[in-house]
Order: sequence, then C-alpha cells, then structure tokens
Amino acid sequence: MVEKIFFQSSLPRAGSTLLQNIMGQNPDFYVTPTSGVLELVYAARNNYTNSPEFKAQDSKLMKDGFISFCKNGMEGFFNGVTDKPYVLDKSRGWGVHYGFLNSFYPEPKIICMVRDPRSIFASMEKNFRKSQHLDSGLVNHAQMAGTTTEKRIDIWAQSQPVGLALERLQQIFREGVNDKILFVRFEDLTSSPKTEIERIYTYLGLPYYEGHDFNNVTQITKEDDSIYGIYGDHVIKQRIEPTKKDYRDILGDDASNWIKNRYKWVFNQFGYF
Repeated sequence: MVEKIFFQSSLPRAGSTLLQNIMGQNPDFYVTPTSGVLELVYAARNNYTNSPEFKAQDSKLMKDGFISFCKNGMEGFFNGVTDKPYVLDKSRGWGVHYGFLNSFYPEPKIICMVRDPRSIFASMEKNFRKSQHLDSGLVNHAQMAGTTTEKRIDIWAQSQPVGLALERLQQIFREGVNDKILFVRFEDLTSSPKTEIERIYTYLGLPYYEGHDFNNVTQITKEDDSIYGIYGDHVIKQRIEPTKKDYRDILGDDASNWIKNRYKWVFNQFGYF
C-alpha cells in the first residue's frame, strides 16, 4: 500500500527521466514515466467547478467531498498499479499547480530539475537536426518561419515544452512557491550524483538507499517517444557522467548570448554563467 506520494516537476531536457530511474533503483519506490495523474484531477476540477449538480448543493460540503475525491483518487490510482510504499510521480505541471495540489495533498514534496537554458535549447536543436527525415511542422520556407536556428529558438521560447516550462518556473518564484520545492541542477546531478541524491533523500525525509549504482542505471520507465514527435527522447544512458557543454557549437555565440539575456533571472537564480 502506498504510504507517501512525492512529485517531480522539472524543465524539459533537464534530466527528469534520469532522476526517475535513479530513484527507481530503490525497491521501495515506484517511479512513473511522464504521468497523466495531474490531468485526471485537473479535469475533475473543471467538472466540479462547472457542473450545476455541484453548484446546487452546499458549497462547503461539496468542497470537502471534492478534496477527498482528489486525494483518495490519486492514492487509489497508485494503489492500483503498485504495492510499493513510495511513489515519485513526474509531471511538468505539479510545480505551477502547487496551490491546487496542496489543497488536497497538504505540504507536497516536489523536486524540480533545472538546466542551463542554452543547453536546453541546444538539445531541442540537436533533436530537430537529427530528425530531418520527418516534417517537424516547424519550418515553412514560403513564410520564412522556423528556417534558422535563431528562429526556431524564438518559436520554442514561446511554446511548449520549453517556453511554457520556463514561464511556469518564473511564476513559481513570483508566488514564493520555490521555497517549498527542491531544485536540482542537471549539471550537478551528472557530476556529483551521490551528493545530489543524498540531498533529495534529506528533502523527502527518508534514509538514503545505499544500493544506488550510478555506473549502471537500468531504465525502468518506458515511454513511446513517437507520441511526443521528434522531441520525444526519454531514453537514458546507463552510466552517469557530465555532458559536454556544446551549446555554442550548436547555437552559435549570438543565439547563446540572446538566451542568456532573455533568461537572465534563471542564470542569476541557479548560478549559471
């Protein structure tokens, strides 16, 4: 039976899948791929808010019932798929919806993986370039849309998944929710995995699992990346090691500097230079 549900709400291309599979080495943890559980309770909130059947009844009673529905529904979902005591559920939306989650699952523990934005955009561009046999839907030569690296960066900065995730992260800081969240830099996880995983266990209030093997991380989570198009990339490397900072080679100096200026707050907040 599930005793505690924890949450991961990270930036794209920032090691969220890697973290899930590291934590999944602990036999007490059930770790999800990209999860749809938030979508279940979020859709229920819409029906609860707008259905006349709920509006016509005592508002406090209905609120109490809805909160219980969300909490027990989420717990029931995981009790239906695992008998492990701990769950780490991954969805980019948990952080920005902290208030909603906190309303039915008080004081939730949320982990957020972050990464140098230049490396995030470079990863998107690399996926674009290696998938030239497919139509990304991003490029329109007649309209000169998406035809250069700089134009693609501008599109990604104003859309899902990158632009939306960075916007949500900024909103988290505006609302002061960041004080409730544990932030882990991708660069730190890949260079000092034991130190960062120990931080996570401390934050979760659990004893560190000594069985973690950072040289042999077997992939537990399975996702059909074709669902996410050319940017779907949820396959990890077995051995954890630092990744090369190649964003200037991929994006060029001008685009790299533009990203740094646009997201200066990210660089200042997380110590990127």
